[in-house]
Amino acid sequence: MAIQVGDSIPSVKLKHKTESGIDEISTEELFGGKKVVLFALPGAYTPTCSASHLPGFVASAAAIKAKGVDTIACLSVNDAFVMGSWGKEHGAGDSVLMLADGNADFSKAIGLDFDASGFGMGTRSQRYAMIVEDGKVTTLNVEKPGAFEVSTAEAVLAAL
Repeated sequence: MAIQVGDSIPSVKLKHKTESGIDEISTEELFGGKKVVLFALPGAYTPTCSASHLPGFVASAAAIKAKGVDTIACLSVNDAFVMGSWGKEHGAGDSVLMLADGNADFSKAIGLDFDASGFGMGTRSQRYAMIVEDGKVTTLNVEKPGAFEVSTAEAVLAAL
């Protein structure tokens, strides 16, 4: 069953690329005592993700943070090197934390994974955006397959 509004974020470790290498971050560290916008997508460098999803959050980062958001994070079932390079290419810098869910541990734990084997991509994350306050989901916008409407930066700004 997929995570719902009011649920707590499960305990999982994620990875991200830093100047010094690959660092691990726990969901407790990421979400504890903070207001976080997490958006997830099927894959770095995929068409909608590269053309619209990540660029929308990079462009809207200041407006989102002005609404009291401590962290904006992008999650995908890719490795930390790919996420780091993809974020760099799109100017994510310090505005969007690029998180790698390489084995889909987080995506599976919240029930928002899907089988993309038919596309040669294995297990992936569904496309969604959530607002999490002190480890509890307060908003959850999961896209229907192939859609890109409710998880946009604009939709998140409207929810804040």
